[in-house]
Amino acid sequence: MMDQDSSGYVDKILDWYVGLPDTPMRPSRYDRKLAIELCRRQVPLAVVESAFLLATARRRLRDPSLAPLPPVRSLHYFLPLIEEILAAPLPKGYPDYLRDKLRRHHIYPAPKPANPS
Repeated sequence: MMDQDSSGYVDKILDWYVGLPDTPMRPSRYDRKLAIELCRRQVPLAVVESAFLLATARRRLRDPSLAPLPPVRSLHYFLPLIEEILAAPLPKGYPDYLRDKLRRHHIYPAPKPANPS
């Protein structure tokens, strides 16, 4: 059973996920299961948010002459980026840079800043 803090963590991740471009309108039970696992592993919300920002920037700010990418079907899509950022954190300020760049290109909604964890 999850406590209130865990539930808030999971809900925040899932809210961010479904608010991203190219993601489903509702999370699946597998998405929820992965969010719970990230909580259990104590992955900081800032790392998850950074992975969402980085993936969105890579998907949406790529060469427009390339074929469009298929929609994201699962939260698992972001897991390699989460692992990459855990292994080699992004430079300080880079998530803010990505968030601002996505906003300037009118790619909404971008995830709201996470409280550092």
